Amino acid sequence: MRFSAFTASTPDWTPSEAVRILATQGYDGVEWRVTDQDDAPTPGFWAGNRATWPLTGLEALLPSIAAITRDAGLEISGIGGYARCFERDDVARLIAATAALQAGRVRVTMPMLRTGHYRDLFAGARKDLAWACSLAADQGVTILIELHHETIASSASAAMRLVEDLDPASVGVIHDLGNLIIEGHEDHRAAFELLGPYLQHVHVKNVAWHPSPPSGDGVVTWQPDWSPLREGQADVAAYLRLLREVGYDGWVTLEDFSTAVPLEERTADNLAYLRSLVTG
Repeated sequence: MRFSAFTASTPDWTPSEAVRILATQGYDGVEWRVTDQDDAPTPGFWAGNRATWPLTGLEALLPSIAAITRDAGLEISGIGGYARCFERDDVARLIAATAALQAGRVRVTMPMLRTGHYRDLFAGARKDLAWACSLAADQGVTILIELHHETIASSASAAMRLVEDLDPASVGVIHDLGNLIIEGHEDHRAAFELLGPYLQHVHVKNVAWHPSPPSGDGVVTWQPDWSPLREGQADVAAYLRLLREVGYDGWVTLEDFSTAVPLEERTADNLAYLRSLVTG
């Protein structure tokens, strides 16, 4: 396995700082966040993230992205795009950028739930993916679908229904350990076996559910929150063991959105922890 970090989870660093620190810590690669984002008074994961490349004007930035990554001695494990599958112009731009960077794979996001009737959203996404895969195949790029809560592809089973008739050389699935704690969890071994050749990328983070104070009638509701890798509800050690047992040897990307530990300490400790699990 090779380890990278998704820059959504490194908001305090500029791109140059991110690759320098990650390389020094021993990471093999970086997964670049690419999206137009809102400004924020302080850097945050989703707004004001300093390690994010904008989609607007992306083409002119490609030489800088390539040089910064190469000069740090890292590979690009993938492009973390945010274009929905039906935003075809943006999807095409991300595919072309991924090809130019020789990054190999790019995330294309699925429709959000409750933005239409589920069957209609699903049918539309199938058509959009067939179109995107044809375009990606011509440019030597693989489209990645992330298992993500509150989308039409929160589980491995749902993702498999989206991709099962498409060439795994041009489309794959990101199995995301933390997202599945929120929604979509299935037995991991069964999910890996179900996905087969479509299991092409892995995201690792952790989540814990916490109760809210009881309401006036005594009802307690529960909410998920990002957690340090060792403290959430997902068994990270068992997860990596199962990945190895099914023969997965691709990228494992860390995207820890917890904040209990300072960023540089967090990225270093996370990598050391995961490496200890696969070499111990």
